[in-house]
Amino acid sequence: PGATNVVTAMQDALSDGTPLVVFTGQVPVSAIGTDAFQEADVVGISRACTKWNVMIKDVADMPRRINEAFEIANSGRPGPVLVDLPKDVTAAINQKPIPSAPAIPARPPTSQSTFFTGLASKASQITSPQILRMLAHPDGPQRLKELSHNGNIPVTTTLQGLGVFDELDPKSLHMIGMHGSAYSNLAMQNADVVIALGARFDDRVTGNVPKFAPEARKAARENRGGIIHFEISPKNINKVVQATEAIEGDVTENLELLLPLIESSERKEWFTKIDQWKNQYPFYHVQDPNGILKPQTVIQELNRQTENIKDKVIISTGVGQHPRSMVTSGGLGTMGFGLPSAIGAKVAKPDHIVVDIDGDASFCMTGMELATAAQYNIGVKVLILNNDFQGMVKQWQDLFYEERYSGTPMRNPDFVKMAESMHIRGLRATTVQELPKAMEEFLAHPGPVVLECKVEKHEHVYPMVPAGKALHEFIVHPDILKRNAPKA
Repeated sequence: PGATNVVTAMQDALSDGTPLVVFTGQVPVSAIGTDAFQEADVVGISRACTKWNVMIKDVADMPRRINEAFEIANSGRPGPVLVDLPKDVTAAINQKPIPSAPAIPARPPTSQSTFFTGLASKASQITSPQILRMLAHPDGPQRLKELSHNGNIPVTTTLQGLGVFDELDPKSLHMIGMHGSAYSNLAMQNADVVIALGARFDDRVTGNVPKFAPEARKAARENRGGIIHFEISPKNINKVVQATEAIEGDVTENLELLLPLIESSERKEWFTKIDQWKNQYPFYHVQDPNGILKPQTVIQELNRQTENIKDKVIISTGVGQHPRSMVTSGGLGTMGFGLPSAIGAKVAKPDHIVVDIDGDASFCMTGMELATAAQYNIGVKVLILNNDFQGMVKQWQDLFYEERYSGTPMRNPDFVKMAESMHIRGLRATTVQELPKAMEEFLAHPGPVVLECKVEKHEHVYPMVPAGKALHEFIVHPDILKRNAPKA
Protein backbone atom coordinates (compact mmCIF):
# COMPACT_ATOMS: atom_id res chain seq x y z
CA PRO A 1 0.00 0.00 0.00
CA GLY A 2 2.92 2.38 0.50
CA ALA A 3 3.85 1.89 -3.15
CA THR A 4 0.31 2.49 -4.40
CA ASN A 5 0.11 5.67 -2.31
CA VAL A 6 3.10 7.15 -4.15
CA VAL A 7 1.50 6.88 -7.61
CA THR A 8 0.16 10.46 -7.49
CA ALA A 9 3.58 11.81 -6.51
CA MET A 10 5.21 9.96 -9.42
CA GLN A 11 2.65 11.28 -11.90
CA ASP A 12 3.25 14.79 -10.54
CA ALA A 13 6.97 14.36 -11.18
CA LEU A 14 6.35 12.96 -14.66
CA SER A 15 4.04 15.84 -15.61
CA ASP A 16 6.37 18.55 -14.28
CA GLY A 17 9.75 17.09 -15.25
CA THR A 18 10.93 16.62 -11.66
CA PRO A 19 13.74 14.10 -11.01
CA LEU A 20 12.48 11.57 -8.45
CA VAL A 21 13.85 8.18 -7.41
CA VAL A 22 11.35 6.00 -5.56
CA PHE A 23 12.35 2.85 -3.66
CA THR A 24 9.46 0.53 -2.80
CA GLY A 25 9.37 -2.57 -0.65
CA GLN A 26 8.12 -5.85 -2.11
CA VAL A 27 7.38 -9.34 -0.81
CA PRO A 28 10.24 -11.87 -1.11
CA VAL A 29 11.06 -13.09 -4.61
CA SER A 30 9.84 -16.57 -3.73
CA ALA A 31 6.40 -15.18 -2.77
CA ILE A 32 5.83 -13.05 -5.87
CA GLY A 33 2.74 -14.17 -7.76
CA THR A 34 1.13 -15.91 -4.78
CA ASP A 35 -1.06 -12.96 -3.68
CA ALA A 36 1.02 -12.75 -0.51
CA PHE A 37 0.20 -10.25 2.24
CA GLN A 38 0.83 -6.70 0.89
CA GLU A 39 1.93 -7.98 -2.52
CA ALA A 40 1.18 -5.66 -5.45
CA ASP A 41 2.43 -5.51 -9.02
CA VAL A 42 4.30 -2.28 -8.36
CA VAL A 43 6.29 -2.37 -11.60
CA GLY A 44 3.07 -2.82 -13.59
CA ILE A 45 1.18 -0.17 -11.63
CA SER A 46 3.96 2.41 -12.02
CA ARG A 47 4.82 1.77 -15.67
CA ALA A 48 2.57 4.55 -16.97
CA CYS A 49 3.75 7.17 -14.47
CA THR A 50 7.54 6.67 -14.54
CA LYS A 51 10.33 7.15 -17.08
CA TRP A 52 11.72 3.75 -16.11
CA ASN A 53 11.16 1.11 -13.44
CA VAL A 54 12.71 -2.16 -12.39
CA MET A 55 12.43 -4.92 -9.80
CA ILE A 56 15.79 -6.08 -8.47
CA LYS A 57 15.80 -9.84 -7.92
CA ASP A 58 19.51 -10.28 -7.13
CA VAL A 59 21.43 -8.17 -4.61
CA ALA A 60 24.45 -8.19 -6.95
CA ASP A 61 22.42 -6.14 -9.45
CA MET A 62 21.54 -3.47 -6.92
CA PRO A 63 24.52 -1.07 -7.40
CA ARG A 64 24.18 -1.11 -11.20
CA ARG A 65 20.41 -0.62 -11.10
CA ILE A 66 20.57 2.20 -8.56
CA ASN A 67 23.20 3.96 -10.69
CA GLU A 68 20.84 3.61 -13.65
CA ALA A 69 17.91 4.93 -11.63
CA PHE A 70 19.60 8.20 -10.66
CA GLU A 71 21.09 8.69 -14.12
CA ILE A 72 17.75 8.17 -15.90
CA ALA A 73 15.88 10.39 -13.43
CA ASN A 74 18.23 13.29 -14.21
CA SER A 75 18.91 12.73 -17.91
CA GLY A 76 17.04 14.39 -20.77
CA ARG A 77 13.77 15.74 -19.44
CA PRO A 78 13.99 14.82 -15.73
CA GLY A 79 11.31 12.59 -14.25
CA PRO A 80 10.47 9.77 -11.83
CA VAL A 81 11.93 6.27 -11.75
CA LEU A 82 11.01 3.40 -9.44
CA VAL A 83 13.12 0.61 -7.99
CA ASP A 84 11.12 -2.26 -6.47
CA LEU A 85 13.03 -4.13 -3.76
CA PRO A 86 11.89 -7.59 -2.60
CA LYS A 87 12.38 -8.20 1.10
CA ASP A 88 14.90 -11.02 0.70
CA VAL A 89 17.02 -8.93 -1.69
CA THR A 90 17.29 -6.02 0.76
CA ALA A 91 18.26 -8.46 3.53
CA ALA A 92 21.02 -10.08 1.46
CA ILE A 93 24.70 -9.08 1.51
CA ASN A 94 26.45 -8.13 -1.73
CA GLN A 95 29.87 -9.75 -2.08
CA LYS A 96 30.77 -8.18 -5.45
CA PRO A 97 32.63 -4.87 -6.07
CA ILE A 98 30.40 -1.81 -6.33
CA PRO A 99 30.81 0.16 -9.60
CA SER A 100 31.41 3.88 -9.15
CA ALA A 101 30.77 5.09 -12.71
CA PRO A 102 27.25 5.91 -13.91
CA ALA A 103 25.68 3.06 -15.84
CA ILE A 104 24.49 5.28 -18.71
CA PRO A 105 26.72 7.81 -20.50
CA ALA A 106 25.47 11.37 -20.50
CA ARG A 107 23.82 12.50 -23.74
CA PRO A 108 25.75 15.26 -25.52
CA PRO A 109 23.83 18.42 -26.35
CA THR A 110 22.68 18.92 -29.90
CA SER A 111 22.97 22.21 -31.71
CA GLN A 112 22.13 23.77 -35.05
CA SER A 113 24.73 26.47 -35.48
CA THR A 114 23.58 27.38 -39.01
CA PHE A 115 20.04 27.95 -37.78
CA PHE A 116 21.30 30.02 -34.81
CA THR A 117 23.20 32.30 -37.17
CA GLY A 118 20.11 32.77 -39.31
CA LEU A 119 17.87 33.42 -36.32
CA ALA A 120 20.28 35.96 -34.86
CA SER A 121 20.57 37.81 -38.16
CA LYS A 122 16.77 38.08 -38.37
CA ALA A 123 16.29 38.98 -34.70
CA SER A 124 16.86 42.69 -35.14
CA GLN A 125 14.28 42.76 -37.96
CA ILE A 126 11.52 40.98 -36.00
CA THR A 127 8.93 43.52 -34.88
CA SER A 128 6.95 41.62 -32.21
CA PRO A 129 8.90 38.76 -30.59
CA GLN A 130 8.04 37.03 -27.34
CA ILE A 131 9.81 34.45 -25.16
CA LEU A 132 7.77 31.68 -23.53
CA ARG A 133 9.86 29.94 -20.94
CA MET A 134 9.99 26.98 -18.56
CA LEU A 135 13.65 26.44 -17.65
CA ALA A 136 14.87 23.97 -15.03
CA HIS A 137 18.66 24.17 -15.54
CA PRO A 138 20.50 26.09 -12.75
CA ASP A 139 22.08 28.45 -15.31
CA GLY A 140 18.83 28.89 -17.22
CA PRO A 141 17.64 32.07 -15.48
CA GLN A 142 20.87 33.95 -16.25
CA ARG A 143 20.88 32.86 -19.91
CA LEU A 144 17.21 33.87 -20.22
CA LYS A 145 17.93 37.29 -18.73
CA GLU A 146 20.75 37.80 -21.23
CA LEU A 147 18.54 36.76 -24.16
CA SER A 148 15.74 39.09 -23.09
CA HIS A 149 17.96 42.10 -22.38
CA ASN A 150 20.43 41.62 -25.24
CA GLY A 151 17.65 41.09 -27.76
CA ASN A 152 15.15 43.49 -26.14
CA ILE A 153 12.46 40.79 -26.05
CA PRO A 154 9.57 40.53 -23.54
CA VAL A 155 9.20 37.33 -21.52
CA THR A 156 6.19 35.36 -20.36
CA THR A 157 6.13 32.17 -18.32
CA THR A 158 4.32 28.93 -17.77
CA LEU A 159 3.21 28.15 -14.22
CA GLN A 160 6.24 25.92 -13.66
CA GLY A 161 8.55 28.59 -15.07
CA LEU A 162 7.59 31.21 -12.50
CA GLY A 163 10.67 32.58 -10.80
CA VAL A 164 13.22 31.98 -13.57
CA PHE A 165 12.78 35.57 -14.76
CA ASP A 166 12.39 38.52 -12.40
CA GLU A 167 8.65 39.24 -12.26
CA LEU A 168 9.46 42.90 -11.48
CA ASP A 169 11.53 43.34 -14.65
CA PRO A 170 9.80 45.73 -17.11
CA LYS A 171 10.14 43.06 -19.81
CA SER A 172 8.22 40.51 -17.72
CA LEU A 173 4.66 39.80 -18.85
CA HIS A 174 4.16 37.37 -15.96
CA MET A 175 2.27 34.10 -16.38
CA ILE A 176 0.42 33.04 -19.51
CA GLY A 177 -2.63 30.82 -19.92
CA MET A 178 -5.96 30.05 -18.30
CA HIS A 179 -5.33 32.27 -15.26
CA GLY A 180 -2.41 34.20 -16.72
CA SER A 181 -2.23 37.94 -17.20
CA ALA A 182 -4.43 39.34 -19.94
CA TYR A 183 -1.51 41.28 -21.42
CA SER A 184 0.63 38.14 -21.59
CA ASN A 185 -2.13 36.28 -23.45
CA LEU A 186 -2.63 39.19 -25.84
CA ALA A 187 1.10 39.45 -26.50
CA MET A 188 1.26 35.74 -27.31
CA GLN A 189 -1.61 36.07 -29.77
CA ASN A 190 -0.02 39.09 -31.48
CA ALA A 191 3.69 38.14 -31.52
CA ASP A 192 5.20 37.38 -34.91
CA VAL A 193 7.89 35.20 -33.32
CA VAL A 194 7.47 32.99 -30.25
CA ILE A 195 10.68 31.54 -28.77
CA ALA A 196 9.58 28.66 -26.53
CA LEU A 197 12.28 27.55 -24.09
CA GLY A 198 11.47 24.13 -22.64
CA ALA A 199 7.70 24.67 -22.67
CA ARG A 200 5.55 21.66 -23.58
CA PHE A 201 2.48 23.69 -24.63
CA ASP A 202 0.09 22.35 -22.03
CA ASP A 203 -3.60 23.01 -22.73
CA ARG A 204 -3.69 25.54 -19.88
CA VAL A 205 -1.00 27.50 -21.71
CA THR A 206 -2.37 27.34 -25.24
CA GLY A 207 -6.12 27.55 -24.77
CA ASN A 208 -7.81 26.58 -28.04
CA VAL A 209 -4.85 25.13 -29.96
CA PRO A 210 -5.97 25.99 -33.53
CA LYS A 211 -6.35 29.63 -32.38
CA PHE A 212 -3.00 29.74 -30.53
CA ALA A 213 -0.41 32.33 -31.65
CA PRO A 214 -2.16 33.22 -34.94
CA GLU A 215 0.23 36.05 -35.84
CA ALA A 216 3.29 33.83 -35.39
CA ARG A 217 1.73 31.17 -37.61
CA LYS A 218 0.91 33.80 -40.22
CA ALA A 219 4.49 35.11 -40.03
CA ALA A 220 5.78 31.55 -40.54
CA ARG A 221 3.76 31.20 -43.73
CA GLU A 222 5.22 34.49 -44.95
CA ASN A 223 8.76 33.40 -43.96
CA ARG A 224 9.24 36.27 -41.52
CA GLY A 225 8.67 34.59 -38.13
CA GLY A 226 6.97 31.64 -36.48
CA ILE A 227 7.23 29.41 -33.40
CA ILE A 228 10.77 28.37 -32.43
CA HIS A 229 10.80 25.51 -29.92
CA PHE A 230 13.88 24.72 -27.82
CA GLU A 231 13.23 21.36 -26.11
CA ILE A 232 15.28 18.53 -24.62
CA SER A 233 12.58 15.87 -24.96
CA PRO A 234 11.84 14.87 -28.58
CA LYS A 235 8.34 13.64 -27.70
CA ASN A 236 7.31 17.18 -26.68
CA ILE A 237 8.24 18.66 -30.07
CA ASN A 238 5.21 19.09 -32.37
CA LYS A 239 3.08 17.13 -29.89
CA VAL A 240 0.55 19.94 -29.38
CA VAL A 241 1.76 22.96 -31.35
CA GLN A 242 3.54 22.62 -34.69
CA ALA A 243 6.91 24.37 -34.47
CA THR A 244 8.30 26.39 -37.35
CA GLU A 245 11.77 25.43 -36.14
CA ALA A 246 12.67 22.91 -33.42
CA ILE A 247 16.02 22.78 -31.61
CA GLU A 248 16.40 19.50 -29.75
CA GLY A 249 18.88 19.29 -26.89
CA ASP A 250 19.76 20.95 -23.60
CA VAL A 251 17.94 24.30 -23.75
CA THR A 252 20.44 26.25 -21.66
CA GLU A 253 23.47 24.95 -23.55
CA ASN A 254 21.84 25.79 -26.88
CA LEU A 255 21.00 29.27 -25.57
CA GLU A 256 24.69 29.76 -24.81
CA LEU A 257 25.43 29.12 -28.49
CA LEU A 258 22.76 31.60 -29.59
CA LEU A 259 23.50 34.46 -27.19
CA PRO A 260 26.77 35.76 -28.72
CA LEU A 261 24.94 36.19 -32.05
CA ILE A 262 21.98 38.20 -30.73
CA GLU A 263 21.76 41.95 -31.36
CA SER A 264 19.25 44.36 -29.87
CA SER A 265 16.44 46.21 -31.59
CA GLU A 266 14.33 49.07 -30.22
CA ARG A 267 10.86 47.57 -30.92
CA LYS A 268 9.24 50.78 -29.68
CA GLU A 269 5.85 50.09 -31.24
CA TRP A 270 5.70 46.56 -29.75
CA PHE A 271 6.50 47.69 -26.21
CA THR A 272 4.07 50.62 -26.50
CA LYS A 273 1.32 48.16 -27.38
CA ILE A 274 2.27 45.91 -24.45
CA ASP A 275 2.19 48.88 -22.05
CA GLN A 276 -1.29 49.74 -23.32
CA TRP A 277 -2.47 46.19 -22.58
CA LYS A 278 -0.92 46.34 -19.10
CA ASN A 279 -2.80 49.57 -18.36
CA GLN A 280 -6.02 48.27 -19.86
CA TYR A 281 -6.04 44.88 -18.10
CA PRO A 282 -4.23 45.09 -14.73
CA PHE A 283 -4.57 42.51 -11.99
CA TYR A 284 -7.46 43.88 -9.97
CA HIS A 285 -9.56 43.28 -6.89
CA VAL A 286 -11.88 45.36 -4.72
CA GLN A 287 -11.24 45.65 -0.99
CA ASP A 288 -14.33 45.03 1.11
CA PRO A 289 -15.45 48.24 2.92
CA ASN A 290 -16.37 46.21 6.01
CA GLY A 291 -12.87 44.76 6.43
CA ILE A 292 -13.68 41.24 5.19
CA LEU A 293 -10.46 39.63 4.01
CA LYS A 294 -9.91 38.99 0.31
CA PRO A 295 -7.37 36.31 -0.64
CA GLN A 296 -5.49 38.89 -2.72
CA THR A 297 -5.08 41.05 0.38
CA VAL A 298 -3.50 38.16 2.27
CA ILE A 299 -0.99 37.54 -0.53
CA GLN A 300 -0.19 41.26 -0.73
CA GLU A 301 0.51 41.35 3.01
CA LEU A 302 2.75 38.29 2.78
CA ASN A 303 4.60 39.96 -0.09
CA ARG A 304 4.94 43.23 1.84
CA GLN A 305 6.39 41.57 4.92
CA THR A 306 8.87 39.46 2.93
CA GLU A 307 9.87 42.23 0.50
CA ASN A 308 13.44 42.52 1.80
CA ILE A 309 14.15 38.78 2.11
CA LYS A 310 12.90 37.46 -1.25
CA ASP A 311 16.06 35.46 -1.83
CA LYS A 312 15.39 33.55 1.40
CA VAL A 313 11.72 32.72 0.77
CA ILE A 314 10.36 29.58 -0.89
CA ILE A 315 6.66 29.37 -1.73
CA SER A 316 4.76 26.17 -2.42
CA THR A 317 1.60 26.40 -4.56
CA GLY A 318 2.31 30.09 -5.16
CA VAL A 319 4.57 32.42 -7.16
CA GLY A 320 8.06 33.85 -6.73
CA GLN A 321 10.50 36.41 -8.05
CA HIS A 322 13.66 34.36 -7.67
CA PRO A 323 14.82 31.25 -9.52
CA ARG A 324 13.95 27.90 -7.94
CA SER A 325 11.84 29.56 -5.24
CA MET A 326 8.39 28.27 -6.20
CA VAL A 327 7.11 24.71 -5.92
CA THR A 328 3.71 23.72 -7.25
CA SER A 329 1.84 20.89 -8.93
CA GLY A 330 1.58 22.35 -12.42
CA GLY A 331 0.74 19.56 -14.85
CA LEU A 332 -1.40 17.46 -12.52
CA GLY A 333 -2.86 20.14 -10.23
CA THR A 334 -2.81 17.86 -7.20
CA MET A 335 -4.82 18.97 -4.19
CA GLY A 336 -2.78 18.52 -1.03
CA PHE A 337 0.56 19.04 -2.79
CA GLY A 338 1.49 22.17 -0.84
CA LEU A 339 2.29 20.93 2.67
CA PRO A 340 4.35 17.82 1.77
CA SER A 341 6.34 19.79 -0.82
CA ALA A 342 6.91 22.59 1.69
CA ILE A 343 8.25 20.08 4.21
CA GLY A 344 10.64 18.74 1.56
CA ALA A 345 11.76 22.25 0.60
CA LYS A 346 12.44 23.15 4.23
CA VAL A 347 14.52 20.00 4.75
CA ALA A 348 16.52 20.86 1.60
CA LYS A 349 16.87 24.57 2.49
CA PRO A 350 16.71 24.82 6.29
CA ASP A 351 17.97 28.44 6.26
CA HIS A 352 15.05 29.59 4.07
CA ILE A 353 11.55 30.68 5.06
CA VAL A 354 9.23 28.14 3.43
CA VAL A 355 5.56 29.10 3.12
CA ASP A 356 2.81 26.78 1.91
CA ILE A 357 -0.07 28.89 0.56
CA ASP A 358 -3.03 26.52 0.65
CA GLY A 359 -6.76 26.50 0.26
CA ASP A 360 -8.89 24.91 2.95
CA ALA A 361 -10.00 21.96 0.79
CA SER A 362 -6.48 21.33 -0.49
CA PHE A 363 -4.99 21.49 3.01
CA CYS A 364 -7.52 18.94 4.25
CA MET A 365 -6.10 16.39 1.79
CA THR A 366 -2.71 16.15 3.53
CA GLY A 367 -3.09 18.20 6.71
CA MET A 368 -2.07 15.22 8.81
CA GLU A 369 1.50 15.87 7.66
CA LEU A 370 1.60 18.65 10.25
CA ALA A 371 2.40 15.78 12.62
CA THR A 372 5.52 15.04 10.56
CA ALA A 373 6.59 18.68 10.77
CA ALA A 374 6.03 18.64 14.53
CA GLN A 375 7.80 15.33 15.13
CA TYR A 376 10.96 16.44 13.32
CA ASN A 377 10.64 20.16 14.15
CA ILE A 378 10.55 21.14 10.48
CA GLY A 379 9.75 24.84 10.54
CA VAL A 380 7.29 25.08 7.65
CA LYS A 381 4.74 27.89 7.61
CA VAL A 382 1.24 27.01 6.40
CA LEU A 383 -0.96 29.90 5.23
CA ILE A 384 -4.55 28.67 4.76
CA LEU A 385 -6.93 30.78 2.67
CA ASN A 386 -10.19 29.47 4.10
CA ASN A 387 -13.32 30.36 2.14
CA ASP A 388 -15.25 27.23 3.19
CA PHE A 389 -15.45 26.15 -0.46
CA GLN A 390 -13.49 24.29 -3.09
CA GLY A 391 -12.90 27.65 -4.68
CA MET A 392 -11.73 26.79 -8.20
CA VAL A 393 -14.64 24.42 -8.79
CA LYS A 394 -17.06 26.93 -7.24
CA GLN A 395 -15.88 29.56 -9.73
CA TRP A 396 -16.92 27.30 -12.61
CA GLN A 397 -20.24 26.61 -10.90
CA ASP A 398 -20.81 30.36 -10.52
CA LEU A 399 -19.85 31.27 -14.09
CA PHE A 400 -21.12 28.32 -16.11
CA TYR A 401 -23.48 26.19 -13.99
CA GLU A 402 -25.96 28.69 -12.53
CA GLU A 403 -24.51 28.47 -8.99
CA ARG A 404 -25.39 24.80 -8.52
CA TYR A 405 -22.99 24.03 -5.67
CA SER A 406 -22.60 20.27 -5.81
CA GLY A 407 -19.80 18.91 -3.65
CA THR A 408 -17.99 22.23 -3.21
CA PRO A 409 -19.14 23.65 0.18
CA MET A 410 -16.75 22.61 2.96
CA ARG A 411 -17.49 21.88 6.61
CA ASN A 412 -13.98 22.44 7.85
CA PRO A 413 -12.28 21.58 11.12
CA ASP A 414 -11.02 24.32 13.40
CA PHE A 415 -7.58 24.67 11.81
CA VAL A 416 -6.07 26.48 14.79
CA LYS A 417 -7.13 23.74 17.20
CA MET A 418 -6.03 21.11 14.69
CA ALA A 419 -2.53 22.63 14.62
CA GLU A 420 -2.41 22.96 18.40
CA SER A 421 -3.44 19.31 18.82
CA MET A 422 -0.24 18.42 16.94
CA HIS A 423 1.90 20.73 19.12
CA ILE A 424 2.10 23.40 16.41
CA ARG A 425 1.43 27.12 16.81
CA GLY A 426 -1.96 28.09 15.39
CA LEU A 427 -2.99 31.64 14.41
CA ARG A 428 -6.07 33.15 12.81
CA ALA A 429 -6.97 36.40 11.03
CA THR A 430 -10.57 37.20 10.11
CA THR A 431 -10.38 40.90 9.15
CA VAL A 432 -8.07 43.26 7.30
CA GLN A 433 -7.24 44.93 10.62
CA GLU A 434 -6.08 41.65 12.22
CA LEU A 435 -3.95 40.55 9.28
CA PRO A 436 -0.66 42.53 9.65
CA LYS A 437 -0.02 41.49 13.25
CA ALA A 438 -0.98 37.88 12.59
CA MET A 439 1.28 37.75 9.52
CA GLU A 440 4.18 39.26 11.47
CA GLU A 441 3.84 36.64 14.20
CA PHE A 442 3.44 33.91 11.57
CA LEU A 443 6.69 34.83 9.82
CA ALA A 444 8.63 35.35 13.05
CA HIS A 445 7.70 32.04 14.69
CA PRO A 446 10.79 29.78 14.72
CA GLY A 447 9.00 26.42 14.45
CA PRO A 448 6.17 25.00 12.36
CA VAL A 449 3.15 27.33 12.36
CA VAL A 450 -0.31 27.61 10.79
CA LEU A 451 -2.09 30.88 9.96
CA GLU A 452 -5.73 30.53 8.97
CA CYS A 453 -7.17 33.51 7.10
CA LYS A 454 -10.96 33.56 6.82
CA VAL A 455 -11.50 35.06 3.38
CA GLU A 456 -14.43 36.15 1.22
CA LYS A 457 -16.42 33.13 -0.01
CA HIS A 458 -17.39 34.47 -3.43
CA GLU A 459 -14.12 35.93 -4.72
CA HIS A 460 -13.09 34.71 -8.18
CA VAL A 461 -9.68 34.38 -9.84
CA TYR A 462 -9.38 36.74 -12.82
CA PRO A 463 -8.40 36.84 -15.64
CA MET A 464 -9.74 33.47 -16.80
CA VAL A 465 -9.75 31.78 -20.20
CA PRO A 466 -12.79 29.47 -20.35
CA ALA A 467 -12.37 25.93 -21.66
CA GLY A 468 -12.34 25.79 -25.45
CA LYS A 469 -11.61 29.49 -25.87
CA ALA A 470 -8.52 31.16 -27.31
CA LEU A 471 -6.05 33.07 -25.13
CA HIS A 472 -7.46 36.43 -26.17
CA GLU A 473 -11.03 35.36 -25.29
CA PHE A 474 -10.50 35.85 -21.55
CA ILE A 475 -12.92 36.90 -18.81
CA VAL A 476 -11.83 39.80 -16.60
CA HIS A 477 -13.19 41.34 -13.41
CA PRO A 478 -16.55 43.07 -14.08
CA ASP A 479 -15.09 46.40 -12.93
CA ILE A 480 -12.40 46.18 -15.61
CA LEU A 481 -15.10 45.67 -18.22
CA LYS A 482 -16.92 48.77 -16.99
CA ARG A 483 -13.72 50.83 -16.96
CA ASN A 484 -12.78 49.80 -20.50
CA ALA A 485 -16.29 50.23 -21.93
CA PRO A 486 -16.63 52.99 -24.55
CA LYS A 487 -17.81 56.26 -23.03
CA ALA A 488 -21.35 57.28 -24.02
